[in-house]
Amino acid sequence: MSASSRYWNIWCISPKSESVGYKSCLVPTAQEFVQTIANSQNGDIQATLLFYFHAKQSTVNIISRAQAGLCLRCYVSEPILKACQKIANLFSGDKYFTYQDLLPFVLNDDGKKLIVVDSDHRTQLIVNEKGDFNTSAYKFFSVKVLQTFKSDSDFRMSLDNWTYLQTKQNPEIKDYLSEFGFKHLSDWALLNRTRPKQLERLSQRDRVLVEVFHAVYRRDRRLEQLKGARKCPDPSMTQLQEMLNCLLEKNVIINTTLDLINALKHVAIQLRQYDIWSTKEPLEILEPNTGNYILRVDLPTYSLNELDLEQQEFLKFLHDSLNLAVTIAIEKQIHERITSLQKSKNYATLAKNYIPGLQLYYCQKISLKDIAPKLGMTSWDQARRVLNPGELLTKVRTLTVQQLFDTILHEVEQRGLTKLPPQPDYLQTLAEQIEAFVDEEIFTEAAEEIRAGKNRTLNSLYAQKLRIYLEQIHKKGTKS
Repeated sequence: MSASSRYWNIWCISPKSESVGYKSCLVPTAQEFVQTIANSQNGDIQATLLFYFHAKQSTVNIISRAQAGLCLRCYVSEPILKACQKIANLFSGDKYFTYQDLLPFVLNDDGKKLIVVDSDHRTQLIVNEKGDFNTSAYKFFSVKVLQTFKSDSDFRMSLDNWTYLQTKQNPEIKDYLSEFGFKHLSDWALLNRTRPKQLERLSQRDRVLVEVFHAVYRRDRRLEQLKGARKCPDPSMTQLQEMLNCLLEKNVIINTTLDLINALKHVAIQLRQYDIWSTKEPLEILEPNTGNYILRVDLPTYSLNELDLEQQEFLKFLHDSLNLAVTIAIEKQIHERITSLQKSKNYATLAKNYIPGLQLYYCQKISLKDIAPKLGMTSWDQARRVLNPGELLTKVRTLTVQQLFDTILHEVEQRGLTKLPPQPDYLQTLAEQIEAFVDEEIFTEAAEEIRAGKNRTLNSLYAQKLRIYLEQIHKKGTKS
């Protein structure tokens, strides 16, 4: 079992290195531990280290757990550093800040202390040479990344991609970015504050969507503000139905409220990218006296240049391709699952209940335990083996990543953005970026919903698309 030096070299802040602000430091304890494991076992070094780090003290002693964690802390320091550089490159076009300004929030581990987490994975504990431990007052971000990484889940992204996602979502980095105007607004707030300049970038159909949204939602929003309401809530079913009626009058046909929500969220994605690529700052600010968003007076009046338009075009292509890929993947994987059940000796008679089972689970939010008697199944365990929403999610994710990879690779080849044939390093990097993208946009939230148990909300984009597909099947069955 070969071992990478990433497991015993940690990237940490170095004030003396003024040109870059960081340096790589050798951690001898981590190097010795990794090489000992590598020489004594066969298998995946990362999986072994994760097993040690998360193991109970009754199976692995606390010193070994802490040393395994130290190796993993070294490993994640690299994607933490790269994430800061990517964030600064994306958001700091006018050089208001640099990636060095972000490092103290997340690259705060020098690898000099042994750390474990308690049984509930919430509290960081400092371990001394004797194996005694105390609660750490100082929280290491690298340890937090490991605390939240689901290494034993059927659904998981790579540790590198998980680290990048956690760094990007770090609350302190978000607060810091908000000081420069990069405040994250909800989709409804973005749609509510859309102005004519932004509408020019939308298709005719999307413009009508925004106009109808304003006619209904903004009208009610003004009344809410008079009552003191500050945040933009989700549109109500009454509002959505009124929007559908208004759209029908304008010859824009959208069949269901779920379809309408998805269409509005797609427009919000375009508006969010407009904010990022045109001004790098919000187009409007909150006026304290009225509670309304007003256009900033300091904004330049120039339009997007050719490069900005090309970036926006590609981002729209990316999201359109993702939506199509996940829709196709859902349909294909459900069809394959039904076929598999029909060929099974044990579950052939239950194949006809697969679609109704998914409808109960995703549309009515009924638990597998309560679904079992409704569909003539003998137990919760049988319902889980037949429906297995976690396995369906994993397979849909895998197929989505594969389809999106093929689509994007074809696109970049057509645009001449890569060598022909593409280099292996380029393909690997592209695959990792696509995996991180689809997880952040869809599957991380979807997986968390399934793991939530009785409190699951099932409002993720994946759940919405699955319900749309199930509704289409129901309509076809009703017509036939």
